[in-house]
Amino acid sequence: MSGTTLDDYTGRYASRVHGMAQSEIRALFSVASRPEVVSLAGGNPYTAALPMDELGEMFTRLLSQVGAEALGYCPGQGSVALREALCGVLELSGIRASADDLVLTTGAQQGLDLLARTFLDPGDIVLAEGPTYVGALGAFQAAQADVRHLPMDDDGLIPAGLEEGLAALEREGRQAKFLYTIPTYQNPAGVTLTEERREEILAIAERHGLLVIEDDPYSMINFEGAPPAPLRARAERGVIYLGTVSKIFAAGLRLGWVLAPPAVRDKLLLAIEASILCPSGLTQEATLRFLTEMEWRQQVKVFNTLYRERRDALLGALGDYMPEGMTWTRPGGGLFIWATLPEGLDSKAMLPRALQERVAYVPGTGFYADGNGRREMRLNFSTQTSEAIREGVRRLAGVVAGDIDLRDTFAGGAA
Repeated sequence: MSGTTLDDYTGRYASRVHGMAQSEIRALFSVASRPEVVSLAGGNPYTAALPMDELGEMFTRLLSQVGAEALGYCPGQGSVALREALCGVLELSGIRASADDLVLTTGAQQGLDLLARTFLDPGDIVLAEGPTYVGALGAFQAAQADVRHLPMDDDGLIPAGLEEGLAALEREGRQAKFLYTIPTYQNPAGVTLTEERREEILAIAERHGLLVIEDDPYSMINFEGAPPAPLRARAERGVIYLGTVSKIFAAGLRLGWVLAPPAVRDKLLLAIEASILCPSGLTQEATLRFLTEMEWRQQVKVFNTLYRERRDALLGALGDYMPEGMTWTRPGGGLFIWATLPEGLDSKAMLPRALQERVAYVPGTGFYADGNGRREMRLNFSTQTSEAIREGVRRLAGVVAGDIDLRDTFAGGAA
C-alpha cells in the first residue's frame, strides 16, 4: 500500500460518506484560535469560571473512593444514581421523568446521532428551523436525510410555516419522520419560542402525528427570567427530549441524555452498545458529584451573570459600530446572537477579509442544508471578555463598511 493517496480509497467508501463535509465552525478553528484573532465564532462555555480548586478536590475524592469502578465498564444505559439526579434537574423545568426513561450519551451530539440512526433511512425528510444547529445537520446528513427548513422570526418557529411545510409534503405524497427544534435560546439564532407558539406547535404535531425532537442545551443559561417550560413538560407523548451538562458544567466531559419512551429507549441502547459499549464511567461519576456535592445552581448563576455582561457588551458594540442596514437578534439567554448583513453582502465571501482584520465569526450558510444564509452570521459572546468583544465588533464593522463601499462602487459602475 506504499504510495497510496486519499483518492485511492474513494471507491471503497459507503455511499453515506460522500455527502459528509467539514462544518463551517470546525474549518474555522485553526485560524480563529490564533491569539491575535478575536474569535466570535466558537460556542464553548467559559469553563475558566468553574471553581478549579474545588473540582480538583472533588476529582481526588472520586478517584480515592470509587476510582476502580469509575475507570471500568458500566451499563449501557448509564449510572442509575446519575439518571436519578438528572431527573431532579429536569424537574426544575417541569419535566417529569423516571431514571428508566433516560439514556446517557456521550454529549447530546451522540444523542442526535443515535436518533438519526434509529429513525432515518436514506431520503427520509426531517423538518428543522432555518437556521438550525450545525451538529444536527451533520447527523441528519450522515444518515442521508433530506432536511427541509421552516421559517422563524424573533418569536421562534412560526406555526403557520410548520403547517405549510406539512401541507407541501402531503402534496408530494410524503411525510416527515420528525420535527427537530431548539425552542429555547436557539442555536444559532438566539430566539425563543413563545408560550403561545409552543402550544400551537404541539397541537399541529399531534394533529399530524408528527414526532418532535426537542433539543434543550441552553434553557438554564438565562438572563431575563426563566424561559417558557420545555415542550416535553407540556406533552409526554410525541416529544423526545435531548439534554446535556455541557452548558451548566463542562462541555469536555461529554455527557448528555435522551429522554424517550421505552420502545425508543431500547433501540437507543442497542445502538449505544454497537458504537461505544457504554458511556464513560469517570464522566458519569464526576457529573453525579457535581450535582450532589457542589453548589451547582450557584455555579449556573455565575455563568449567567458573566454571559449577561458579555451579551450586553456585544449588543452595545453592534449598536455603536455597525453601519445602517445591519440587524441582529437580542437573545434572553444562551450563547449566540444572529446578525444579518445589509443587502448585497455575503458573510462567507467576507470572512477572509475579516480574518485579515483579526476577527472571526461563523457564516450563516453553515446552519442551512439548502445553501441559504449568505447574508447571515453567528456571533458568540461566551468566551471573550467584554473589552475583547467590543474590539472584535469594531474590527468587524470596518470590514462590513468596506464591503458596503465595494457593493456601492460596483452598483454605481453597473449603472
